[in-house]
Amino acid sequence: MKARITVTLKNGVLDPQGKAIEHALSGLGFDGVGQVRQGKVFDIELTGTDKTKAETDLKAMCDKLLANTVIENYSVAIG
Repeated sequence: MKARITVTLKNGVLDPQGKAIEHALSGLGFDGVGQVRQGKVFDIELTGTDKTKAETDLKAMCDKLLANTVIENYSVAIG
């Protein structure tokens, strides 16, 4: 079973990397780019077939390691 976890900064949290990317894109001639926010994506392969257990485990992984839940949101997609 494969899963994808997407971690992004919460709204209102400063994103210096996103701002640097935004300026770099402008410098490369890409006009019309508004705000850029950066994040992380984790592709995880799990053994087993129980999607409910997988979702519970993936959320625990995010809460304990993959995301700083004080400043980041995450979403889990199993497919």
